[in-house]
Amino acid sequence: MMHFTGTSSTPQLHQIAPFAGYYSSSSSRRVLQSTKPPWPNSIFQPSKALRDSYCIEQLLIHCANAIESKDSTSTQQILWVLNNIAPSDGDSKQRLTYAFLRALVTRAARYGTCRIISLIPNVYTPIHKFSIMELASFVDLTPWHRFGFTAANAAILEAVERYSVIHIIDLSSTHCMQIPTLIEALANRVKVPTLVKLTIASATNNVPPIFNISYQDLGTKLVNFARSCNIVLEFKVISSTSSDGFLSLIDELKIQQLEHPKQDEALVVNCHMMLHYIPEETLNPQPNFLDSSSESYRTMFLKAVHSLNPTIVLLIDEYADFTSNSLVCRLRSAFNYLWIPYDIIDTYLPQDGTERQWYEADIGWKIENVVVEEGSRRVERAEPTSKWVERMRSARFKEVGFREEAVVEVKSMLNEHAVGWGLKREEEHLLLTWKGHNVVFATAWIPN
Repeated sequence: MMHFTGTSSTPQLHQIAPFAGYYSSSSSRRVLQSTKPPWPNSIFQPSKALRDSYCIEQLLIHCANAIESKDSTSTQQILWVLNNIAPSDGDSKQRLTYAFLRALVTRAARYGTCRIISLIPNVYTPIHKFSIMELASFVDLTPWHRFGFTAANAAILEAVERYSVIHIIDLSSTHCMQIPTLIEALANRVKVPTLVKLTIASATNNVPPIFNISYQDLGTKLVNFARSCNIVLEFKVISSTSSDGFLSLIDELKIQQLEHPKQDEALVVNCHMMLHYIPEETLNPQPNFLDSSSESYRTMFLKAVHSLNPTIVLLIDEYADFTSNSLVCRLRSAFNYLWIPYDIIDTYLPQDGTERQWYEADIGWKIENVVVEEGSRRVERAEPTSKWVERMRSARFKEVGFREEAVVEVKSMLNEHAVGWGLKREEEHLLLTWKGHNVVFATAWIPN
């Protein structure tokens, strides 16, 4: 469990604005509010059959196609149907559909297929900014993140066993929430490291979950926690961003290695649900990274990491594929993956709970980014495990897998949570599952 826990005041409720009020014309308002269809003799009639997941998926796909072909009539017809079968406070399937509906409305407004006023980009309320204690509770709630933390920590402990100095590059979407348990585990080793250096990139706070404190304050808390465990921790923040493959971070690390070479220092590169924000082949990189213009930032980043000769690289990410340039393909992939967090939330949180609204707002942000945005603004670019394996091997890494001790630890962690979670081993990597569906993968690599 996380160590940043305690009692905090209840933050302001995260309100989701209804569709009413975001449509300027009376005809547009009727489309999304009336109980009667705004067109004659339509084949789209709300019924129980339409609430089937397959039918909902087909409606969403038809709507996406209508938006892309600028067919405003069909777009408004399908939006009306979706609005009538997907209340924002319904079951998990209805709330998922409602999130996609809002994203499609935003895309339709952007591309001029519906008469929607300029307020529509604000249909989503601001994403909640988590305190340390709130984010720790968020991480501890389910194995979504804890799975990767547990597997990675076990692999790290094995890899750095003989080193007295450990340098951890933490590229994580959860703002170092993995680090306290790792520090505690290092403190319990027979050979306690004389120094642990922790380096993070500063520009990881632009996607949910968002922190409400500075990294300087976070670093102070981590240093103090490490001191309480008799571990000396150095904390450093480097201004760098995923949009260019963490170029500044790589450059700084190379300079450090040239100026202060150390034989007894382990270099750990921990990538937890962060690398999918690095642009891949569907975006053209600038020819200023490692003198190459023919490769994606994603591939170039991995090759740059290899050049640092790390002791171990951990790559944990979501088991999804949002890289297609086709809106329909991305929508289908997102719909068939993002039902999982909604279903999980129904299992863990009460219907009217504040935390549920925070978490679902974060998922809604992801859906909007996948469905609405294009080009460099579309940062949610998860890709299949097989593609990551191919990238790592091309960058001359060798997958080392996880020992049985790590598997035992992961299973023990899963036993702390609700029935429905599972663990699979495929080749050298581990897969977290929910009701038999793949959710998150974990892999461990060393330079080949």
